[in-house]
Amino acid sequence: MLSTDRRAPQNGVQHSGLEPLYREVLRRNAGDTEFHQAVREVLDTLGPVFERRPELREARIIERLCEPERQLIFRVPWVDDAGRVHINRGFRVEFNSALGPYKGGLRFHPSVNIGIVKFLGFEQIFKNALTGLNIGGGKGGSDFDPKNRSDTEVMRFCQSFMTELYRHLGEHTDVPAGDIGVGAREIGYLFGQYKRITNRYEWGVLTGKGVGWGGAQGRTEATGYGCVLFTEEMLRARGEGLDGQRVAISGSGNVAIYAAEKAQQLGATVVTCSDSSGYVVDEKGLDVELLKQVKEVERARIFEYAERRESARFVADGSVWAVACDVALPCATQNELTEEDAVSLVRNGVKAVAEGANMPTTPEGVQVFRDGGVAFGPGKAANAGGVATSALEMQQNASRDSWSFSHTEKRLAEIMRRIHDSCHETAERYGQPGDYVTGANIAGFELVAEAMLAQGVI
Repeated sequence: MLSTDRRAPQNGVQHSGLEPLYREVLRRNAGDTEFHQAVREVLDTLGPVFERRPELREARIIERLCEPERQLIFRVPWVDDAGRVHINRGFRVEFNSALGPYKGGLRFHPSVNIGIVKFLGFEQIFKNALTGLNIGGGKGGSDFDPKNRSDTEVMRFCQSFMTELYRHLGEHTDVPAGDIGVGAREIGYLFGQYKRITNRYEWGVLTGKGVGWGGAQGRTEATGYGCVLFTEEMLRARGEGLDGQRVAISGSGNVAIYAAEKAQQLGATVVTCSDSSGYVVDEKGLDVELLKQVKEVERARIFEYAERRESARFVADGSVWAVACDVALPCATQNELTEEDAVSLVRNGVKAVAEGANMPTTPEGVQVFRDGGVAFGPGKAANAGGVATSALEMQQNASRDSWSFSHTEKRLAEIMRRIHDSCHETAERYGQPGDYVTGANIAGFELVAEAMLAQGVI
């Protein structure tokens, strides 16, 4: 196994032939710890593929996959409501286009840097491949924080950001979407500036648009719904389902809210959600409509939910993963679920864990779940519902069509079932039954590798 110390990984990878490649990744991407972690997790599962198919190693497919096709870093100046000038940094990493145009969200958050964007873009290659919808991998964003900014300030920032980024985008080139800090408001401002600069109403250049002007019904719900649907499939493979299960969720953004909604539609009781101030425990099951009011409408802190809900209590300290549950859905941010948290969950009888966020479980935590026999769905599979529905939005835009919510939800369910089955079957084919990490990595890699072989050395 790879070393589980993500800050100083020195122990190499399972397949000795990949160790020089990993050392080169470390050398060329010094300090990008999240990117190192994402690459290690993939390399640690690919040894059996290269043993069966040495031509993929000879073609240096993985070396090409670990190097983005293009990395963009640019200045984003903007003026606040008081007339003060601010300077932020913008990023777009166009990682791999073997299967289609680059596709991946934009994240606006103070933590964003080139290492975070590379980690997210690398994961996106495999995630997008698993959808089967012919989209490549990319990611972008800025260290701008939209929190506590007025609509006009956010608009000015988005316009400045798009003034540089627009020249790299196009429905057949690179199609961004939203992510943390980028919702319908931000997508609207970005699209408006793109249209203004290019003089083109190019629907397919951004996804996550408003339903009235080219957006897809169900996109807001898709990542959370998809995560739960994947979880249901993992449980079914073990002869169970979500009905009657006790579910713990972290986060309280779109992914967490709609994961809670779908889980309770399927008969589960969701007892937790969280934000940076702490978490709530609601033994009667979350009141999703109240949660939407607090977090989506009022943009308030999670403790206000507890103040209005008699059955809920707020916990300011400690970990949400100390709450006993049958199913855990980490839906907040990367590396939020640690080895200690995983030990606590296993001790309390958790059966399944599915990542609603991108890489929210540390390598140590993943190993605890594997050793404990827990069904573990990695983010590149479990949270692929968002980008899958973005691709469905692209389909609607290309045909000037509009689908109902129920039609989109049906397509999403089919895609998540297909992703699950692909991961499950691939893991079995490579002698690792029930290992969704191995299954997701190899299934996604094989799809991209075949396309790269066919297209030559580019």
